[in-house]
Amino acid sequence: MYLKRGDTIAIVSPARAIEKEKVEPAIRFFESHGLNVLVGDNVYNIHNQMAGTEADKISDIQSFIDNPKVKAIVSTRGGYGCVRVIDQLNFIPLEEQKKWFVGYSDVTVFHNHIHTNYHVPTIHATMPVNISDSPNEKESISNKTLMDALFGEDIIYKLPNHKLNKAKDAEGILVGGNLSMLYSLCGSKSDIDTNGKILFIEDLDEYLYHIDRMMMNLKRTGKLDNLAGLIVGGMSDMNDNTIPFGKTAEEIILEHTKNYNYPIYFGFEAGHQQPNKALRLGMNAIIRDNQLILSA
Repeated sequence: MYLKRGDTIAIVSPARAIEKEKVEPAIRFFESHGLNVLVGDNVYNIHNQMAGTEADKISDIQSFIDNPKVKAIVSTRGGYGCVRVIDQLNFIPLEEQKKWFVGYSDVTVFHNHIHTNYHVPTIHATMPVNISDSPNEKESISNKTLMDALFGEDIIYKLPNHKLNKAKDAEGILVGGNLSMLYSLCGSKSDIDTNGKILFIEDLDEYLYHIDRMMMNLKRTGKLDNLAGLIVGGMSDMNDNTIPFGKTAEEIILEHTKNYNYPIYFGFEAGHQQPNKALRLGMNAIIRDNQLILSA
């Protein structure tokens, strides 16, 4: 399943529209690592906010799912739109060929749908919208860890020393992604089983009361009851009301999980931020000695 030089990857736009100029640096980046890059015919289409019509998106994604030469499918960006096409795609060839689907944010829809229904690993990582020709140090970390994940490197991350952490060792399949997307998928055919798993969550530009609402949902639906562990990534650019909610996003998350007997680590560098460290989801992960170990 892992890539090697000479392999082919494909770029698609399953969510919001994107300009060609924002994708070209990523194409050059992938090619510099010895990969052949195919770009969907409709990647740069625009239909209101979206990257073309649903038919446009489905045509591109399905053609690359079906193509046995394509070893990974990379989303240009998130935003919104993945849930509008997910049920119209046939993932059986992806399951049979064991190819990667890559992205974060709205692409959480694909991660969870693929894990639940097809049991194929995916990669939560930076996307072309974030890749530039002159990356700074943090962007370079995002880019390197994406390639490490794709090329089958063993990955070890030091977990941040956060004041709210509940440090403890754990092991389990790593799942999750964007909290808003996890919340929106509850009860659907793309919903994930979190029992015995290490759950990763992150979010962007949400009101603090909405973080509380979403965590209450995960708690009331039993998704927090039997975790092996919880890793909290970037809770970026949170919003509050005129009358403050009274807690940070991290404090809200801890309030709803502190009585469980599993490790909880805050401040992991993944999500809507730089660096956005790559995570192989749907595969075994180990938390040991304040490190996250992702073996290939």
